[in-house]
Amino acid sequence: MKFFVDTANVDDIRELESYGLIDGVTTNPSLIKKSGRDFVEVITEICSVTDGPVSAEVIALDTEGMLAEGRKLAKIADNIVVKLPLTLDGLAAAQTFSKEGIKTNVTLCFSANQALLAAKAGATYISPFIGRLDDIHIDGMDLIQEIRAIYDNYGFDTEILAASIRSPMHVKECAIVGADVGTAPPAVIKALVKHPLTDKGLEQFIKDAEEAGIKV
Repeated sequence: MKFFVDTANVDDIRELESYGLIDGVTTNPSLIKKSGRDFVEVITEICSVTDGPVSAEVIALDTEGMLAEGRKLAKIADNIVVKLPLTLDGLAAAQTFSKEGIKTNVTLCFSANQALLAAKAGATYISPFIGRLDDIHIDGMDLIQEIRAIYDNYGFDTEILAASIRSPMHVKECAIVGADVGTAPPAVIKALVKHPLTDKGLEQFIKDAEEAGIKV
């Protein structure tokens, strides 16, 4: 499973890139607002930090507006993925972009039927929001499994990009049920390496090495 980091903080992206832990970046208007920076400026810098796909979201709600904004975004860098809402207008834009060779990420997916439509429209990625489903007491993993089954049934190329991931457990479950990509905040990605037994074992190894006078 590929890992995308869900942030607009360039320092966090640069750090995770240095570890070789991420394959791409997702952003949204809320994350850009949190960064306190100009939208185009921050997206341009992110694209210079990573070679992986960088999702940048349109603001327009009508197809023509999405197409105009998406084409501008696509000119920023070759690794831009235009992020579109899962609406009829968004799906129409996704289909046009697919024909133009512009990659898309159709976002705010909450049902298998929506994911089916996005795949038929030629979306590069579909972003089911598992955490938000969990918030309303619906198991988000059920949705990932349903989409996986449908895409496998019909050979769709659209990749399942599990979004709204909030914990290492979400990451593990997404990997088990077959998500192609998981996008998560920096803290969640870094937490994947943590385990109390790893820490305990390392502490013991260091202690034993010091007592034995081991030097390399």
